[in-house]
Parts: sequence; C-alpha cells; structure tokens
Amino acid sequence: VVFLALSYATVYLIYMRFRNTYDSENDTFRVEFLLVPVIGLSFLENYSFTPVEILWTFSIFLEAVAIMPQLFMITKTGEAESITTHYLFCLGLYRALYLFNWIWRYYFEGFFDMIAIVA
Repeated sequence: VVFLALSYATVYLIYMRFRNTYDSENDTFRVEFLLVPVIGLSFLENYSFTPVEILWTFSIFLEAVAIMPQLFMITKTGEAESITTHYLFCLGLYRALYLFNWIWRYYFEGFFDMIAIVA
C-alpha cells in the first residue's frame, strides 16, 4: 500500500507540481526503442509464462535501460544540473550494490538468477 501511494505521489508531482520544469525541446529520446525490445524480451525470456512472471521480467529489463533517456538528454544538452548528477550517481551505486548482492547470494546461498544478471 505504501509503495503504491508513493508511486502515485511521484506521478502527481511529476505531471502536476513540476510540470513547468519539463524541457520538451531537448526531450527527443524515442522511448519506443527501449520499450519494444524490453516487452519482447520479457515474453521470450522468463521462468514461467504467467502474467506475474512476465511483468517481473519486464520490470527487471526496463530497470536496466531506464537510465538511457537521462543520459541521452545530458549528452544532447552538454550540461547536467547538480540534482541530476546526484541522481545518476545514486542510480549507478544502486546497480553496483545489486552486483554485490548477486555475488553474495551466489557465494553463500548458491542462488543464481540469470535474468537479473543479464539485465
């Protein structure tokens, strides 16, 4: 319940409160180039062909490429605000901690998740 409430609050803040900060002139990234392959991979590469498993696989693959639009805009404009660089740093740190988690779980539990590692 908390996760859903925070997700809705985030969407509200993005589309209502901070609408005037949107830079439509530089936001030219074609998100279809990310979504179509991710949707295809989530149907092809999953552990069982159930809706929950397909959606979980979709979220794992989407999370792996979610940074691409931000990086595209930064390279296009040639500048990044301080908050953007902090966000990108935290996102990179998050993925690095994921890597350490996979190593830890494989070493101590013998757990190996090929979908998460490939993503």
